[in-house]
Amino acid sequence: MSFHACACACLPELHIFMMAGRKTVALAWTLLCALVFGAGVGEVTAGKVLVFPEDGSHWVNMQVILRELHSRGHELTVVRSVRSWYIQETPELYASINVDPPQAESFTAEMFEALLQRSLQLRRMTWLRYFIEQQLDLAFTLRLFHTNALRMISTILDDGELTARLRAERFDLMLTDPAFPAGVLLANYLDLPLVYNVRWLNTGDGHMALAPSPTSFVPMYNSILPARMGLWQRARNLVRYASSMMQERYVLLPIYDELLERHFPPGAELLSMQRRADIWLMRMDFVFDFPRPTMPNIVYIGGFQCRPPRPLPDQLEAFMQSSGDHGVVMMSMGAMIATLPKDIAEAIAAALAELPQKVIWRYTGERPSTLGANTLLLDWFPQNDLLGHPKMRAFISHGGTNGVYEAIYHGVPVVGLPLLFDQFDNLLRLEVRGAGRIVDATTITTASFKEALQDVIGDPAYRDNMGTLSRLHRDRLVSPLDTATFWIEFVMRNKGAAHLRPESWDMPWYTYFGIDVLLLVLSLACLSVLVPVIAIRALWRAVVKKKNKGKVE
Repeated sequence: MSFHACACACLPELHIFMMAGRKTVALAWTLLCALVFGAGVGEVTAGKVLVFPEDGSHWVNMQVILRELHSRGHELTVVRSVRSWYIQETPELYASINVDPPQAESFTAEMFEALLQRSLQLRRMTWLRYFIEQQLDLAFTLRLFHTNALRMISTILDDGELTARLRAERFDLMLTDPAFPAGVLLANYLDLPLVYNVRWLNTGDGHMALAPSPTSFVPMYNSILPARMGLWQRARNLVRYASSMMQERYVLLPIYDELLERHFPPGAELLSMQRRADIWLMRMDFVFDFPRPTMPNIVYIGGFQCRPPRPLPDQLEAFMQSSGDHGVVMMSMGAMIATLPKDIAEAIAAALAELPQKVIWRYTGERPSTLGANTLLLDWFPQNDLLGHPKMRAFISHGGTNGVYEAIYHGVPVVGLPLLFDQFDNLLRLEVRGAGRIVDATTITTASFKEALQDVIGDPAYRDNMGTLSRLHRDRLVSPLDTATFWIEFVMRNKGAAHLRPESWDMPWYTYFGIDVLLLVLSLACLSVLVPVIAIRALWRAVVKKKNKGKVE
């Protein structure tokens, strides 16, 4: 039945509801629309989903989707390492496949602190030395992470009994975070439809693996460049792109060569396996990120973990209310950085102590000696709920993606203190949009940090700009989480989404970049010049030869 016919058929009932008041009419119309439009969306019975997540903050994101899938009746099985930091056995939510790979060097809290110190050291170098040293560090980090991923997937694929059990389960699809390709390789080995919960892939942004990424206006990962670049900036960006491609080709891919030879058909290639994913649930929103080319099977779900604030525990609520009209400033450096270098922590604590606002700081290190009476230190707090509190005035953040999207969702301006990885790029995007300020950790002083805080709190433009981002982020037909679950179920219903894959994925690089066409054009151009020249020369020689022959006679 058409929408018009449905609506007309329901008009008598709607008239009766109208007599009861506007609220009843609104409810009736909402139910009618849900019935009409919902009828066009295919239903999916409870499916079996194999989940291969990544640890750390990536798992925080994945859990949000898993809880939603579980609430919709899907059966979930999570592959996890027995030495996982965050991924625990949670039988009420999912079944676990526990893998015990060979012991390998892994990231610890001490190693992250060493990375932080190294990052501060690099930031004090000239650009050229900084770039070279950074690329060397990146190569080391890639080898470490991907060697651990290799050990994980090797342990699984070498276990014939486990792989047979996985095949026997007849999963409907694989949901994985492809930051490291263990889940990608397992999905290809089991020949499962594949959905990504993705932000990073190999050596950079996930878009780079399948969508055009012109270096003229698409900043590379960790470039700390805006979308509008000058000539020198574009040159730097191009150098980073070339370096990224070389890191991928000569550092990352060889790590998996031996595994591919043992467990996959001849000619199997990791990059081709990565590109074959049916749907890429991209953890970004162009309200925050810079616009760039995309593909039909990329679905944007940035901020899907955000939600309206819940009531705070009584003690925290009392602290928030005690701030009066000045309000509260919140500070968090994320879960992986347990402590800040002592000189930085002391400078920050002294600046916070001079604020009229109350301060809540997630901090687990040695208590700074300059800490003021207005500052509350906690090992953990409900960050999303605090950001949504009406007393919140500013958020001091290291620039992690989850925290940035929560700040955007709740419209709270940010003072950024980037330390590692993508945090510099994330905070640059907020600063460019006038929604925050960045403080350089290598030159931070009590005065400079206090000035930045007072500027962000006191200048209404920061809150107004962040409020604009928040309205744009929320102004959508379907929530990011509902969008993610729809497309996961879409892949279940249709056994994949091959119709969304562009032909470019199967092209050799010289075809994709039109090198063969360029060579053809150049060849035709050369022939168009050479053929007449050769013909004229041949004709001239014939004329001269005939003339000479006539003279001889």
